[in-house]
Amino acid sequence: MKLPHSAIIDRRKITDYLLRSRDEDDKSAFLARLGYLAANAEQLLADVRSQILPLDADSLGTFAYGMKYRIRAVLRGPNGRELAVVSIWATIEKTGLTGFVTLYPDTP
Repeated sequence: MKLPHSAIIDRRKITDYLLRSRDEDDKSAFLARLGYLAANAEQLLADVRSQILPLDADSLGTFAYGMKYRIRAVLRGPNGRELAVVSIWATIEKTGLTGFVTLYPDTP
């Protein structure tokens, strides 16, 4: 299934979570290999919207607030490198809004 093009991608998820170095569950290192840094956070946001969101989503079932979805994709960074990734999205039952949750490398 396709998720709505209008899905919410909170900029703070990009700047304060994905692109910020963390001691635990760090995602900034693999994104830096693709050329994504805090200085070009808007590029990652745009690339998630244009490269990942249009692809088919698999349902992961329900959770306390609605439905969760997974999109597997190959993300091409601004430096031309590519990496298979998994993105997680959620649709909140109460509001009907779909939003981006996280992104991580896809492992076989």
